[in-house]
Amino acid sequence: MALISLKSLGVTMSAPLFANLDLTIGAGDRLGIVAANGRGKSTLLKCLTGEMEPTSGDITRTRGLRVGHVEQSVPPAFLSRSFQQVVADAMPAEQAESEMWRVDVALDSLDVPEAMREREMRALSGGWQRLALIARVWVTDPDVLLLDEPTNHLDLARISQLESWLNTLPREVPVVIASHDRAFLDAATNRTLFLRPEQSPVFALPYSPARQALDEVDASTARKFERDMKVAQQLRKQAAKLNNIGINSGSDLLTVKTKQLRERAEKLEEAAVSAHREKSAGAIRLANRGTHAKVLITLDDATVETPDGTLLFRTGKRHICQGDRIVLLGRNGVGKSRFVSLIRNAIVEPDTVANVKVTPSTVLGYSDQALSGISGDDTPLAMVSRRYDVGEQRARSLLAGAGVLIEMQEKRIGVLSGGQKARLMMLALRLANPNFYLLDEPTNHLDIDGQEALEEELLKHQASCVLASHDRSFIRAIGNRFWLIEKRKLTEVEDPEDFFREVAEAGS
Repeated sequence: MALISLKSLGVTMSAPLFANLDLTIGAGDRLGIVAANGRGKSTLLKCLTGEMEPTSGDITRTRGLRVGHVEQSVPPAFLSRSFQQVVADAMPAEQAESEMWRVDVALDSLDVPEAMREREMRALSGGWQRLALIARVWVTDPDVLLLDEPTNHLDLARISQLESWLNTLPREVPVVIASHDRAFLDAATNRTLFLRPEQSPVFALPYSPARQALDEVDASTARKFERDMKVAQQLRKQAAKLNNIGINSGSDLLTVKTKQLRERAEKLEEAAVSAHREKSAGAIRLANRGTHAKVLITLDDATVETPDGTLLFRTGKRHICQGDRIVLLGRNGVGKSRFVSLIRNAIVEPDTVANVKVTPSTVLGYSDQALSGISGDDTPLAMVSRRYDVGEQRARSLLAGAGVLIEMQEKRIGVLSGGQKARLMMLALRLANPNFYLLDEPTNHLDIDGQEALEEELLKHQASCVLASHDRSFIRAIGNRFWLIEKRKLTEVEDPEDFFREVAEAGS
């Protein structure tokens, strides 16, 4: 039974986000919504809740339908409340006492520690804030659950836990998920909607097989368009020849035949559908200046510590060589980001880090989770012009190519969207022209097109890199060496699958 039905739905802002969307959402549905940043995913979710009116078309909801919507950001009013209070405040006033057990059940099901429940939201990490918003919606007992980028800020253990939690929900409650996390979509969905300005295809498949089916449909559409255009061109050539003969011979029959051929060509051209071309949110390109050195970095049992000097782990004897794409594996808090900082410090300030030797020709390209390499108070234009010594015209061209349009180039970097900041950071990495990349959660804020472009660039340039990431699809695509951090030791493993499996089993 359909709980929500969309008929010819469309939304236009400065340009169409989507149009002519027909869709039903019913019991058992686990629907993934896929689109580039800023292309209508959050807008569609707001239309489903009734918070936003579509430009065209109709939405039908069953009478009395309760829609739970988990948005991307935490409302400022929540920041001064405790985790538990934020969840409890979602309960209707008349149920506040008799139904308060729902809050404890929701928090228990998400494994929220007792101490965490009393902490203010502003003191929590982005991951815990995200779980608070999910629990807050779930205690209202919704008939339909809408999740907007639910894995943002979550580590791999929490993502696995969220997958398990979603799989235990009653099947009669449909779940709609807007996400860029490919592995999460594969694990949590059974239908996929690719949101597009013209026609938005829906497949009764999780993301990866749906993407393959979509690529086949697009390729078939492109081939048919090419065939139709070729036939139309041939018809027009035939019509032109007949027209010349008809004029010379004065034949009315040939004139009629010419008109018929032209009409057939026009009909073919009007009916022909060109293949969808995704409008780029900005190109991601990297560079690799290369080096003659085979070994870039040598670790001689270096110690990785917390800021207060507590030992996290020892590296043992390790070499980072040219062409290595090393992925750091480990649970939250084991020291992946601290290890990344250790390597960075050893490159930026040689001889200041004990037991780490860096080849002098190593040139660093570095990006951390907070994108601290780009100052929020600077403007994109000023940063690129000053830091990389390029003229204003060249800087504007580079920024536009990276997806920072001219109207945003002289605004503070702090007001850019997460996706724009991430692409600006990628531009900064490219202009640094490094031969070694050190990247901490590089796919944060990148849409799927951006993630795939980053993968392609790292592979194409045979870039040497050390990566920390929670993105399983990215890890599988990029890594050719895997270093696991656990029990205060760093060990090399053949692939990440055993680690992924252990984390998933712990989450369930």
